[in-house]
Amino acid sequence: MSLSGLRGLARPAPAAGARPPDAERCELCGESLGDPHGHVVDVGTRGLQCACRGCYLLFTTPGAAGGRRRAVPERVLYDPGLRLSAQDWDELGIPVSTAFFFRNSGAGRVVAFYPGPAGATESLLDLGAWQRLAERHPMLAAIADDVEAVLVTTAGGRGREVFLVPIDVCYDLVGRMRLLGRGFDGGAGARAALEAFFADVARRARPVDEAERPAEKAVRP
Repeated sequence: MSLSGLRGLARPAPAAGARPPDAERCELCGESLGDPHGHVVDVGTRGLQCACRGCYLLFTTPGAAGGRRRAVPERVLYDPGLRLSAQDWDELGIPVSTAFFFRNSGAGRVVAFYPGPAGATESLLDLGAWQRLAERHPMLAAIADDVEAVLVTTAGGRGREVFLVPIDVCYDLVGRMRLLGRGFDGGAGARAALEAFFADVARRARPVDEAERPAEKAVRP
């Protein structure tokens, strides 16, 4: 699988008060953007595009543009009953403490990445272990293809935390780690940035409700 889209579009966050010129207009129609604004994923390239409200809403419709583009949802969820143990993590085969998982419709499977100074690195995922976890914890199976992810971390100092997030949250995380340049355990600056990032994710998260637990849905690896 090509990682060029994910690596290239996980841009470092701009300095406070700065706004890059190419972020001021919709990348689909050229209209001025509000702040905040939505994002659309190009499914073929994994590229993330800034979108005005009109373009964003256009691609919330299933099958728009032949399914080649999809609007990134805005929900951030957590499941109060979901606890991943150290054994669960070991069975997934992830070699670091922070990673994200999303279902790549092109590849037809869930893929795992972890961010670092070089960008996003794919980790070989044990799909059998993932499927067993998703059967026990339905929120893991609730991610929308290509546009949502399960984000797992121990960075906040509160044990292993698990969130369902928009995929652009993961792109933002990758960009921040590239900007720091020393990786997750490469200094106090990186650790503090991670803690602040995940504190913000936790602040935005709401508990998953029963309608968002696909208990009757077949779990796909």
